[in-house]
Amino acid sequence: MEQFEKQIQLENSNLVPLIFGQMDNNLRQIRELFKIDLLVREDILKIIGKKDDVETVAKLLEDIINGFKDEGFLPESKFNYLLKYYAEGNVERVGDYLNDVITVTSSGKMIKPKTIGQKIYINNIRENDIVFGIGPAGTGKTYLAVAMAVDAFRKKEVDRIILTRPAVEAGEKLGFLPGDLQEKVDPYLRPLYDAMFEIMGSENYLRYLEKGLIEVAPLAYMRG
Repeated sequence: MEQFEKQIQLENSNLVPLIFGQMDNNLRQIRELFKIDLLVREDILKIIGKKDDVETVAKLLEDIINGFKDEGFLPESKFNYLLKYYAEGNVERVGDYLNDVITVTSSGKMIKPKTIGQKIYINNIRENDIVFGIGPAGTGKTYLAVAMAVDAFRKKEVDRIILTRPAVEAGEKLGFLPGDLQEKVDPYLRPLYDAMFEIMGSENYLRYLEKGLIEVAPLAYMRG
């Protein structure tokens, strides 16, 4: 069968280890999965194989370069995730999620969805007034929701941010807690505060809170 060849121009040689991975692990997996050859000559990367496979690998490598060249590092887990989706033919969805920047933290870090599931979650928040995010702890539900709220606030799409969360889990009783309302609910709202401090900065958060542009309201105390 006729072999097809495609070339990718590399901006610099530092991109080679980003693409090939530690001890060429990424390179081996790509070769085995797509049955293609990858060759590097100075700043030219050549992909040789069947046309469809070459086109898929070229798109994969371009997305890796564009998505991770600023960081200079591609974690093995994320590479395996990308490889899985490209192997299943989800090329457009992967590229879409890699290039989506939700907002920027106070320290200048870009916040991006890390998985296709997170990308779908973000899209649903953008397109709907109410979204239910269901998933295990640590999957980014709260953090991404706060990031989307801050982004909408910065773009003046909303006038205020209201932080709310159940003060107790379903079926539990809170019992007596000392202090005023704020002191009672602070421990339960800590994940929201942590996300707000990182994304918006503690000074900005406290300033907006004082002005009433950010409001903390436990779910049990909301009416209307």
